[in-house]
Amino acid sequence: MAKRNVELLLNISVENLGLVGDVVKVKPGHARNYLLPHGLAEYPTAEKIESLKEARAVAAAAMQKRQEGRAKLIERLSDVTIKLIRSVNDQGALYGAVTHRDIFDQLHLDGFPVEMQAVRLANTVRRIGSYTCAIVFDRELRTEINVEVLPDRTLELFQQTVDAERAADNEDEAQDTDTFVAQEESEEGDDSQGIGKKGKKDKKGKKSSDKSDQEAAPKGEKADKADKTEKPGKSDKGKKSKKDKD
Repeated sequence: MAKRNVELLLNISVENLGLVGDVVKVKPGHARNYLLPHGLAEYPTAEKIESLKEARAVAAAAMQKRQEGRAKLIERLSDVTIKLIRSVNDQGALYGAVTHRDIFDQLHLDGFPVEMQAVRLANTVRRIGSYTCAIVFDRELRTEINVEVLPDRTLELFQQTVDAERAADNEDEAQDTDTFVAQEESEEGDDSQGIGKKGKKDKKGKKSSDKSDQEAAPKGEKADKADKTEKPGKSDKGKKSKKDKD
């Protein structure tokens, strides 16, 4: 069965725990091994709480001012990039490592007075490159900064590797573009072929129609000729009948 938390009165302000004069609940082990032995807290009494009222009011005002300064600092740190120059080998590996202490020092050199415990670097940096680091004052006041770790000299072999990777990426992009253009041209070609076939069919149909008209025209001419031929025959027959009568 877990032991209940114990109540203690803070004699001084403790980060992430409370201000002087606050009555807080902590685990028995934390109270027994750290707070009580170092005189940071004691078991609360009404007299002791009353005696720390004034100290607590002063601490609260100071904390308010501190929080306002932190909020302004967080705004300034938004999208900030710090640069660290380090010695490296030809493959870009650092001789040593970049830690939160290095970032803390560089921030102060750049005019950002953060606290050491506010710098939260997830992993130790051992190669040149671009990284991010969290700056955390509390749950609400936090941001991320960019950290560029640069070599102290020109790395020909490393640069060749980077250039080769970039060239490969550009080649892949060019191939994708060519493939896309070829697909578009193929689709346009299919549409043109469809229009061409339709035109040929229309042209063929027009020729058939013209041919039918041409075939129909001679037939009409033949009929006209036949009519003309028949009329003279009737005229001759009439003349013969008249002659017989005479």
